[in-house]
Amino acid sequence: MEKTFKYKLDFYYQQALIYMATLVLYAGVKGSFIENEFVFVFRDPIVYIIIIFVAASIIVLLLNRFRDRKLIITEDKITFHNRFHERTISVADIEWMHIGREMLVQTAGRFQMVIFKMKGRRRLFRIRVGRYERDRELVAEMERIAERVPKGKHGRFGMRRRQRQ
Repeated sequence: MEKTFKYKLDFYYQQALIYMATLVLYAGVKGSFIENEFVFVFRDPIVYIIIIFVAASIIVLLLNRFRDRKLIITEDKITFHNRFHERTISVADIEWMHIGREMLVQTAGRFQMVIFKMKGRRRLFRIRVGRYERDRELVAEMERIAERVPKGKHGRFGMRRRQRQ
């Protein structure tokens, strides 16, 4: 059975709305009413800075929406999909897997990240569970896959510390 988890865009929507609200509030405070007409002050450099932030946040939101990122999990494959590229990883090619939390990120929840290493590859794959919709279901699917794969190594997620010689 194939399960698809879409990438959350909540943060990008919130960011764009906060910057727009900041622009409206600042314009309301700095603008002036002359003869029942609102005049917006464009000579203030802070207005330009806020407009740049609003434009950048909307562009980032639209780009992420256009990318259409998804994580597709089947019985024997994990697929990272976006509009331009698709990468499929076979469960048989996973050397080890660790489901846990990231030490540097303080978010709610016991399971924050899934880390796994493929055979023949040095770099690790990290899936931040909170970035996808239906995160509890995603963790359950990853735990189901982790039953068939060896557990993660101790230390910094399988990365051996160099011993002094």
